[in-house]
Amino acid sequence: MTNFLRDFGPPDRANMEEDMLDELYRQMVRVVRHKLHCKSDVSDVVQEAWVRILEKRDTLRESDKLIPWAKTIASNLASNANRARRLSSSYDGGRDDYEAAARSGPDPELMTELSDLLGRLDPTTRTLLLYKFYYGFRDEEIASAFDLPVGTIKSRIHRGRERLRAQDKDDPPRT
Repeated sequence: MTNFLRDFGPPDRANMEEDMLDELYRQMVRVVRHKLHCKSDVSDVVQEAWVRILEKRDTLRESDKLIPWAKTIASNLASNANRARRLSSSYDGGRDDYEAAARSGPDPELMTELSDLLGRLDPTTRTLLLYKFYYGFRDEEIASAFDLPVGTIKSRIHRGRERLRAQDKDDPPRT
């Protein structure tokens, strides 16, 4: 594979790569801007896409597919950002409540209780729940990471949530 971030070589080649990166950046911004609901997050999502591209550049099989590959990464990250924003606003009942909670920070008691509940789960179930609800991965992405069918991942996540609920009901409220 051609290293597309080369700092050496003939000047024409360096200019070509710089032009290609500029074009790639423009296309990624266009894709993210089109897909993202909150337009103020465009630069953050594109920056995260660049980081992901640099981390995963060894997985690019055909160097001539760089632009579609990068646009897909940017598009997926925009979807993840939309999902994360939607989930955070649906849990708090409104944006004002969310901003007030964000300013006050997480409740230490609640975080301790959640950590304790997650700590009682087996490591695989805990990892599945964290991937799904903390990191926001899709079921397909988790299935790929665990090399398991998507249906198996969905059922394990469901059973893990049920175990958390049962543990929470069994514990008396702390005061």
